[in-house]
Amino acid sequence: MRSGSLQLQALPPLALYVHLPWCIKKCPYCDFNSHAQDKAGLEQGRYIAALMADLEAALPSIWGRPVHSVFLGGGTPSLFEPEAIDTLLAGLRARLPLEPGCEISMEANPGTFERERFAAFAQAGVTRLSIGVQSFNDQHLQALGRVHDRAQALAAVEEAARAFQTFNLDLMYALPGQTLAQLDDDLATALAFAPPHLSVYHLTIEPNTLFAKHPPALPPDDEAYDMLDLITERTAALGLQRYEVSAYAREAHRCRHNLNYWTFGDYLGLGAGAHSKLSFAHRVVRQVRLREPALYMQRALEGRALAQDEDVAREDLAFEYMLNALRLRHGFSLREFTERTGLGINAIEAGLQQAEAKGLIERDFARVRPTARGFDFLSDLQEIFLSNS
Repeated sequence: MRSGSLQLQALPPLALYVHLPWCIKKCPYCDFNSHAQDKAGLEQGRYIAALMADLEAALPSIWGRPVHSVFLGGGTPSLFEPEAIDTLLAGLRARLPLEPGCEISMEANPGTFERERFAAFAQAGVTRLSIGVQSFNDQHLQALGRVHDRAQALAAVEEAARAFQTFNLDLMYALPGQTLAQLDDDLATALAFAPPHLSVYHLTIEPNTLFAKHPPALPPDDEAYDMLDLITERTAALGLQRYEVSAYAREAHRCRHNLNYWTFGDYLGLGAGAHSKLSFAHRVVRQVRLREPALYMQRALEGRALAQDEDVAREDLAFEYMLNALRLRHGFSLREFTERTGLGINAIEAGLQQAEAKGLIERDFARVRPTARGFDFLSDLQEIFLSNS
């Protein structure tokens, strides 16, 4: 165990992320590590064996620590057979101490053959399904390059509501050619299912995507702000609380896994291109697995899945913490900042004073919270702590 310059009094909660990198088709806005592959071509058994070998090689770094949430992301994890997911979860349980009531989330898309598996995924042990609907408008789905249509999306949400007590719908807004009335229709359709959790993301053009090379015409910023106001109004009217910039949930249905990210908790990432953040008594480490699936499988089976394994520099810790914690409506406690980073409050005091003067945060002796203005101008708020780091 290499030494470091920190003095962490306690380790944060630990989550597990498992990346299943294949999709039927790469969406033009997607910058995740996903690879087009038809269902028949997936090397499901070999990939799961590689995941287990990867986990076994990583166990010494997390030995004895309970896992409070598991997230199967992608890609499109629901391309895997339910039997394969059952094998995967059984392998995780055999090697890790999962907490009682551990949240096990899985991403899914609304394609017909995937929808028919939802109940089987629940039987395999998945407790929370996150469905990538994005829109219920066929025109917008086509513009986004999605492989499903409105009818498949409606059927998928109906099936998820039957199979899971907790499920999430992913929607996007500020889509190419989208009007406020069309967004309102998407929201009305989604909210009619009474989802316990809703994630609504502003479409952004990310580097190294097809949209970056061929940018579509998006609604202007003032229309996008009107759309965000509409989202906040519609969700609040039905009892969904905006607990994070893009996340709305009923009581007891907040995503524990994502909350762990946003509060600078630890997570072990397994799978092609997966990222980890792990704390030790004197350092915080970030790791990245090999990105290309075939090479990942080969090296993971040899116990050599890591592409990067580096300490987070002491001077970067404050910004890394603030980048995520400021996304939360309830903010963060000053005590937790010190516990998770090993730094004193003086490390962020200049930034706090500047943000408070601009009306972007409010604070007392125990907590810091973004104001409504801070939520609306989150990038500006985060930038303050980058410039002060």
